[in-house]
Amino acid sequence: MASSTLSPITPSQLCSSKSGIYAPSQALLVKPIKHGHAMGKGRKMKVSCMATSVPADDRVPDMGKRELMNWLLLGAISLPTGFMLVPYAGFFVPPSGGGSGGGTIAKDALGNDILASEWLKTHGPGDRTLSQGLKGDPTYLVVENDRTLATYGINAVCTHLGCVVPFNTAENKFICPCHGSQYNNQGRVVRGPAPLSLALAHADVDPETNKVVFVPWVETDFRTGEAPWWA
Repeated sequence: MASSTLSPITPSQLCSSKSGIYAPSQALLVKPIKHGHAMGKGRKMKVSCMATSVPADDRVPDMGKRELMNWLLLGAISLPTGFMLVPYAGFFVPPSGGGSGGGTIAKDALGNDILASEWLKTHGPGDRTLSQGLKGDPTYLVVENDRTLATYGINAVCTHLGCVVPFNTAENKFICPCHGSQYNNQGRVVRGPAPLSLALAHADVDPETNKVVFVPWVETDFRTGEAPWWA
């Protein structure tokens, strides 16, 4: 029998199929098998193509690109989040004015700043009228018997369960409508179940603007001689 010369087989020829040609990154697996027919005892080579993964270095961006993407993502999230949080956080900051000691300007029922001289024109001796005080709490402005504004304001929040305590002019004391707690005309507790006196605040008058300014009371409670429980 005449001998024949076999031409070399290229990887693309070995890895071709009806569905197409495999990528060069695929590996060739050459496996010898026995041939049991009459063609002879020689061996034929069975060629199989196995796909291999693309090296990780080809898929993962370098460190510089990853850092850039991280900064872009952080900026995209931070900007809208910051715009939303600023007004939301401002909601919890109590309104304040630049009065004495950086306190809070007292406001009337309509939300207007209280001017001491104007207030005394319409509120007589012994008057106790609610205004908006520190942290927005309802706070009584007190007019003394000599028609001057008292240097303290009385927080109207009951120390029992937080009801707003009205002033009873006929009995000259504060009486809580919720559970019957009573306080004298300066807010000192005289009957429970409230355990503590009403909180105090300084009521100062700004000499330049004539506005009433509430300032936190941190000194001794003049009604009890004790340290202020609210400080």
